[in-house]
Amino acid sequence: MDTGSPSGAGSPSGAVGRSGTGTDTPRRAGGAGARADGVSATRTSGAGTDAASGTRSGAGTAPSAGVSSGPAAGPPATGARGRLVAYARLAKFEFVLDYYLSMVVLWTALAGSVRFAPDTLTTLLLFLLGEVGVISAVMALDDVNGIRDGSDRANYLGTGGTPLRPLERKPLLTGALTVDQATRFGYLSLLWGAVFWTAAALAAPERPLWALVVTGLVLFAGFQYSWGLKLSYRGLGEVLIMGCPLVIVVAPYGLVTGHLPATVLVQAVLFGLWQILVSCYSNTKDISGDAAVGRSTVAVHASARGNLLFIGALSAADLLLTVGASAVGWAPWWFFAALLPEMALRLRQFTSFSRNGDALLARRRGVVAFRTGVAGIVLANLIHFAS
Repeated sequence: MDTGSPSGAGSPSGAVGRSGTGTDTPRRAGGAGARADGVSATRTSGAGTDAASGTRSGAGTAPSAGVSSGPAAGPPATGARGRLVAYARLAKFEFVLDYYLSMVVLWTALAGSVRFAPDTLTTLLLFLLGEVGVISAVMALDDVNGIRDGSDRANYLGTGGTPLRPLERKPLLTGALTVDQATRFGYLSLLWGAVFWTAAALAAPERPLWALVVTGLVLFAGFQYSWGLKLSYRGLGEVLIMGCPLVIVVAPYGLVTGHLPATVLVQAVLFGLWQILVSCYSNTKDISGDAAVGRSTVAVHASARGNLLFIGALSAADLLLTVGASAVGWAPWWFFAALLPEMALRLRQFTSFSRNGDALLARRRGVVAFRTGVAGIVLANLIHFAS
C-alpha cells in the first residue's frame, strides 16, 4: 500500500506504506508513461507472484507464518528500544511525517487572534494526537494485510528472496514483529485515535456538524483501506488517499472556527491532491503486486497510456486550482505566486515521467513538490494575516 504519504527519513513516504519511499533505486520502465514494474515487465522477475503461496491471485491465500519464515526473516525485536523501533517502523512513523504538516497549514490559516487562544491550542494538540493514532492504525493493519495476501513479499522480495527494497521498513517481513503483535498494535492505535479525536471535539470551541461527520468518516474508513471492508480493493483507494489528508486540514479548522472559508478549502484540496500525486506513481511501480492480490487501482486497470492520462489530469488539476483560486477570488490574487515553485516542480515531475517512465524518480520529485507547496501555502498564510 501507499497511502500517499510522501515523507521519508533523509529522502523525499503516506498513504506511508507498501510501495516504499524515495530511497528506492529508480528502475526504468523503458518508455514514455510505461507501467514501471508492470505486469508485463515483471512476470519473469517473480515480483507479480505471491511468493508465499506460489499463486498470482486469491487475497488472503498466503499464510502469514510462511512469510516470516522466508529468506528475509530475522530475529524478533527484543528489549524496550528494539520493540519501540519495530513498532515505529510498523507505523511508518518516519515515512508519514508529512501528513502532520496539515497542522501547520491550518494553524497558519487561522487569524492571528485565534492562533494562540488556549482552546485553539488544546483542540489542535488533541486532534494531532488522535491523528497519530489513526494513521498508525492504517499503516499497521495495511502491513498485516500485506503479509496475509502476499503482496508485501511480492513487492519487496524478488525470486529467491532477494530484497527489492529496504526490508527494515517492513518488520513483519523481517520477523521483528509477529502478525498478532501488529494486529493488536493496529487496533490499540485506532482506539487511541478515537479517544483523542473525541476529546478534541469535546474541547473544541466550535462543533459544526460537518466537521464532526468528516472526522467520523476518516476514523471509520481510513483503516479500512486494506482492512475490514478493504476499500482499496473496491476501487476507492485513490479517494481515500486524497480525501483523508484533505479532512485532517478542514476538520480541525472547523472545530476551532466553526466555518470553512474558500481559501482554507482550496488549501486542503491541494494538500490532498499533492498526496495522491505521490501515491499514483507508487501505484504505477506496484502494478504487478497489487494486481496479483486484487487491489483495484487506476494503474492496475488502465493501460499505460490511460494511467499516464490519469496522472496528467491530476497534475493539471493542481495547476488549474492554484491559478484559478487566485483568479476567481477564492484566495488572495497573489496566492498563485507563492506556489510558482511547486507548479514548476509539478510540471517537471510529470513531463520527466512521461518521457522515461521512471515511477520512483517521479515519486521522489512529487515529495519535493509536496513539501515546496506546503512551504508556499504557509508563507502565503503568514503574509495574508500579517497584512
